[in-house]
Amino acid sequence: MKLGFLFAGQGSQAVGMGKSLYDSYPEARSVFDNASLDFNLKDVCFNGPAELLNQTAYTQPCMVAVAIAATRVLAQRGIVPDMAAGLSLGEYSALYAAGVFDEQTVLSITRLRGQAMEQAVQGMGGKMAAVLGLDRNTLQQACSDSSDLGVVQIANYNCPGQMVIGGQAAAVDKASQLALARGARRVLPLNVSGPFHTELLAPAAQKLSFALKNIVINQPRIPVVFNTTAREFGADETIADLLTRQVMSPVYFEDSIGAMERAGVTVMIEIGPGKVLSGFVRKTCPSVKVLTVEDAATLEAAVSMLHVLDGKE
Repeated sequence: MKLGFLFAGQGSQAVGMGKSLYDSYPEARSVFDNASLDFNLKDVCFNGPAELLNQTAYTQPCMVAVAIAATRVLAQRGIVPDMAAGLSLGEYSALYAAGVFDEQTVLSITRLRGQAMEQAVQGMGGKMAAVLGLDRNTLQQACSDSSDLGVVQIANYNCPGQMVIGGQAAAVDKASQLALARGARRVLPLNVSGPFHTELLAPAAQKLSFALKNIVINQPRIPVVFNTTAREFGADETIADLLTRQVMSPVYFEDSIGAMERAGVTVMIEIGPGKVLSGFVRKTCPSVKVLTVEDAATLEAAVSMLHVLDGKE
């Protein structure tokens, strides 16, 4: 059995996340009790309010704390990944799991990343929309044909037939209409604060680049598949550069989980609230077994299932 960890991104957060892990495991408790940020992370995770937790500057370190807690508990139970990836913000949790960042560093850098992204989109009037049931080339053409009204780009390649576009509102609206006219099944506007993973986030990338120069970035202990390239980092790339580019570049998540399957991963665990990534895996790699870990109950169920699967191979 070759095991891959997948870490959830922003949008999956929910008030109360991490609480059952905190109540059940000392390894999780220490993550929340020792988090040293400029706000009470434990209180925002467990008690909200939702309006605060949903602000990207708070969402990001809170989601990462939950991921760290689950990863630490799994490690204590002898379950460690052979490979890792994450969706957008989740990439930072994947890098923590690979030993690239320590706990405090990854919490601090994602707090800064969230603040930089929030500032970059303030008053921009950008938007994002999920496009269902269209192929890549047709959607790319719809974006190109809408660029007369401003920036619009494919921001996320989630799974076959599901992509997200983002950019300036008028251009996104036009691309959405063209997508529907050219065969898309549905277009769903997303409730996000800005057009993440587009060139409009360049100011956030600049701030992030500066911050990443001043922190310790270790070599990964296991392969991490990066969002912007859908592969491990190459000899001519640095992790800092890939993370800087990621904020303003498309997330190739479908390609990333495909790369993990081709590398021999047979079981994937989605870590974090919700089951969004599990759905993407089932549509992209139907032969891969996918488990979820979002609280104490699902963690125990995943541990039991992994022992069963390990015994079969």
